Amino acid sequence: MDPNKLQLFVALAETVHFNRAAERCFVSPSKLSRTIKALEEELQVKLFERDNRSVVLTEQGRLFLKYARENLQQLETIKHRLQQQTTELTGAISLYCSVTASYSFLYDILTDFRRQHPRIELRLHTGDPAEAIERVIAGREDIAIAAKPEKPAAGVKIKSFATSPLQFISPTDSNQFDRKQNESTESYWQRLPLILSERGIARERLDRWFSRKRISPNIYAQVAGNEAIVSMVSLGFGVGLVPEIVVENSPLKEQVRLLPEQIELAPYEVGICVLEKRLKSPLVEAFWERI
Repeated sequence: MDPNKLQLFVALAETVHFNRAAERCFVSPSKLSRTIKALEEELQVKLFERDNRSVVLTEQGRLFLKYARENLQQLETIKHRLQQQTTELTGAISLYCSVTASYSFLYDILTDFRRQHPRIELRLHTGDPAEAIERVIAGREDIAIAAKPEKPAAGVKIKSFATSPLQFISPTDSNQFDRKQNESTESYWQRLPLILSERGIARERLDRWFSRKRISPNIYAQVAGNEAIVSMVSLGFGVGLVPEIVVENSPLKEQVRLLPEQIELAPYEVGICVLEKRLKSPLVEAFWERI
C-alpha cells in the first residue's frame, strides 16, 4: 500500500483534526480528505466517524492504525539498512519525555548524538511522564525517556542512566504542613492535603505504602505531570510527592522546600525506552547505543 497514504492516515488518527494533520504532512485539508476517502474505498470500510466538529477512529480504523504504523516502521527500517551500507544515516525519529527530562538530560544526550549523526532529524514531544512507555508501545513514539517500571511490559527494553529520590515537598513560606508535636504517624499522613500524580511510578509506590500502613490519605488534587505538582505546592494548596530532579530543575524551586517528614520509597529510576523490535531500525539503534 502507498506509504504516503499511510502517513496521512496516521497523522489524522493521531491529531483527530484535518487542519492539524494536513499541516503536519504539508498537504491541503482537501487533499487529505480525498486521500482518506480513497483509502476507505480501497479497504471498503469506514476508518473515521466525522462531522463538522469532530473526527473519531472507528473500530476498523483502530485496527488499521496498528497495521499502518508497523508498515511504515518496517519500510523505514529496510530503507535505512540499505542506506547504511553506503551513506551516513538520514531520516527522522520521534522522542517523548517530560518537560523536566527535556532540560535535565537531553542537552548532554543530543549534543553527542547530533555530532555523530548530524543528518538524523529528532522530533521531540513532551508531556506527562506516566504516558511515556504507553506511547512507545502504541507506536506513537520511537523512543521515550521514562521512569523504569518494576516489571517492564513484554517486548519493551529500558536502559537506565539516572536515579532520583522521591521526596515530599511543601511551600517554603509555611510550616502548616509540618508534623505537630506528639502527633502519630497515621494521623499526620491522614491529615495532610496531598497533591499527587494521577498515575505513574511515584503514585503506585505511595499507594502501596498507604495500603500497608492502613492509612486513608487526604488527596486534595490529582494532576498530570510533576511540574504541575510543584506549581500547586508553591501556591500553598498542599504537599506533593515528586522526584528530586523535578524540584532541582523547576523555576519554582525557591518557593518549595523538603517536608521535614519523609517516607522511604524506592528512588525514581530514569531510562531510555524502546520497543525491542524497533532496535532493528538503524536510527533507533544508533540513539540507543549512545546512552
